Amino acid sequence: MRMTPIKFALLTGGLLFAGGTHVFAQEHPAQAQSAAPAPAQIVAVDECDPKTFNEALGDGFCHNVSFKPNRTELQHLLDQAKSGTPDPGWDFEPDVLHIKKGTPVIVVDQGGEPHTFTEVKQFGGGFVDVLNAPGEETVNECSGGFSNLAVARTRILQGSQLTISDLSKGEHLYQCCIHPWMRVKVEVK
Repeated sequence: MRMTPIKFALLTGGLLFAGGTHVFAQEHPAQAQSAAPAPAQIVAVDECDPKTFNEALGDGFCHNVSFKPNRTELQHLLDQAKSGTPDPGWDFEPDVLHIKKGTPVIVVDQGGEPHTFTEVKQFGGGFVDVLNAPGEETVNECSGGFSNLAVARTRILQGSQLTISDLSKGEHLYQCCIHPWMRVKVEVK
C-alpha cells in the first residue's frame, strides 16, 4: 500500500499529538487528573407485576421485563406499604453513595414503573397516600405530585436516566415521591 504525503502528515501529526499528551500527563499529573471525574450511578429497581398493575393503572403502566417469578402484585404492594413493611425489591441501589465534589450522579430506572429521584430535607411520605407508612406525612418537597414542577423534573421513566451535577459538599437525601421507602443518601466530600 502506498502512503500519500497527506496521509503520512496526518499519521505523523496524530502520533506527535498522542506522544505529547502522554508526556504532559507524566510531567503534570495533577493537571492531567483534573479532568472531569467519572460519573457515579444509582439504579432504581422494582418488581411490578405487569398484569395486576396494568389492569388497575392502565395498559403499559408497568413495563417490567424481568423474568423473576415473584413479581410484586399491586395489592400486595399496597398491603405492605399499609403495614409499614414496604417491598424490599423496590429500592435505589446503593442505599448510600460516597462521591467527591464535582462527580456527576446518573440515576437509571431499571424497574418497570416510573419513579422520582427527589432531594428532600428529611425522609418522609410521598404524594400517593396509600403508599405511605402509617402516620407518615408527605414531605414538602413531594407535595402536589407531578403538578409540582420541582417533582415533575425529577421523574425518571422506565429505561431512562436523570443526571445530577454540581452537588455541594455535605449530605444529600433523595427519595421517590411515589414509593417513599425508596431512599438514598449521597455524601459529597
